This record gives sequence, C-alpha cells and structure tokens, in this order.
Amino acid sequence: MSSRLQALRASRAATFALAASLLAGCAVTPPGAPDDRAPPDVGQSPWARESHLPVSLAPAPWAHHALPGKVPTQFSYVRIDGRDALSARSESSASMVRLPVQVAGDRLSRLQFSWKVAQLIEEADMAVRSKDDSPVRVILAFEGDRSRLSARDLAVSELARALTGEELPYATLMYVWCNRRPVDTVIHNPRTDRIRKLVVESGPRALGRWQDYERDIQADFERAFGEKPGRLVGIAIMSDSDNTRSQGRAWYGPVRLVTTGETP
Repeated sequence: MSSRLQALRASRAATFALAASLLAGCAVTPPGAPDDRAPPDVGQSPWARESHLPVSLAPAPWAHHALPGKVPTQFSYVRIDGRDALSARSESSASMVRLPVQVAGDRLSRLQFSWKVAQLIEEADMAVRSKDDSPVRVILAFEGDRSRLSARDLAVSELARALTGEELPYATLMYVWCNRRPVDTVIHNPRTDRIRKLVVESGPRALGRWQDYERDIQADFERAFGEKPGRLVGIAIMSDSDNTRSQGRAWYGPVRLVTTGETP
C-alpha cells in the first residue's frame, strides 16, 4: 500500500472518529425522527406545554433524541416542588430532549430556564475530551455563514450529514453548570471550536435548590463567538455522564424563548 493511500485512509478514519465523537458528545442538530425509546409523556407533558412556542417558530414538538453509540439518559415528566419539570437521570449515558425552532437572529431576545441539580459529577471537566460531562445543559443551535467554517469543521459537518442526514450547526452555545470555573467563563469544546459553553453556575453552593435564569441570547452569543447570532434552529436540554462513567440526577423547569417585541 502506498504511503499516500495509507495517509488518506488514516485521514478518513480520523475524520470519522471526530464526527462520531461530536455526534455522541455535545453537538445539538436540527431534529430528525424521535427516538423510539423516548418516554411517551415528554412531548405532550405539561412541561412541554409550558415550554411551548408558536407553531410558526416551533414547527414540531419537543422530542427525545438518542446519540449514536450511547446509552440514553432517562427523561420523564414529574411534578416536583410545585413545578412542572423534566427529570433527567443519567447512568453512564448521554441523550437530549430537543425542539426545532426558526427564529431570525435579530429577533432573539431572552431565554428563561431553570434547573435543580442533586450533585455534581466529581470527575467531570468540560474542557477535557475524556471528562466532558455535565449534569445539566441548555443548548442553542444556530445557523450562520458556513463559508467561514474551517476545512476541518466543514468536512465533519458533511460527514455527519452523510452518516445521519443532519449536518452540524454553524454554532452551538451551551449554558452549563461547571464544577470549578467562575460564572461567565466561556469554555471551548475540546472536539470543535464551533461548540462553546457559557458557565452560568459554578461549584456546589446551589446544589439541591432550584436556580432560575434569564439570559440575553444576543449578548451571550457575541460574548462566546465574537459575532452576532444567526438564525436559531434548535433548543435542547441534555444531561450526560458517559465519559466519566458516572451518575447524575437533575430536573429542568420549562424553557421559554422571548423574542423581540414579545412579553414573557
């Protein structure tokens, strides 16, 4: 076998591994078919109705989405502490519940969400590929000028489309709870620079209590990526503990998107 052919095969193998890592890790993509293992009450639950957006902005309901090669996290609707909530129990698992949306970047205003976390994942570190787990994530996926993507990210996106029918978003912004980094820290994903995480809670201080947030989407995106956001195409929640082979327990309140000119 020629050295050139060996190099080509090695490059393809590396690209495939990277794409698999991205798809099984923390990239949120525009929705496909709901997973058959999804809890039947998520999409029609009071939690989903409280997270409702107009049909013109959200053409399909919230649905569970499994990740290739991963044990799915168990999501279910619960009523807890007087709140409608989505319970997330991860056991060496990773999956998400996601909603397709279509909102122009200049219409984006605020995102309201809440969560309650029982315990942190002790070994997790979202800046390290082998430890990139989190008990809670709220994820926003954006389109943008894809001509600005690097050759590496374009190749991974095209391979993702070939493998799953879905290309990777232009940019993904995650709101996360970090073990130790200060609030407002931006963490670049170790797999791709097109996924960035904004720390909104840090350390154990607030464990076991509901935490409520209202975020300025445009300001947060510009802080993380240094540019204005494009069209918002997806919202998701995700709890994962697969990399550290550990367990996590958390609850999410309804997720509400407020657009320009709209009152909450």
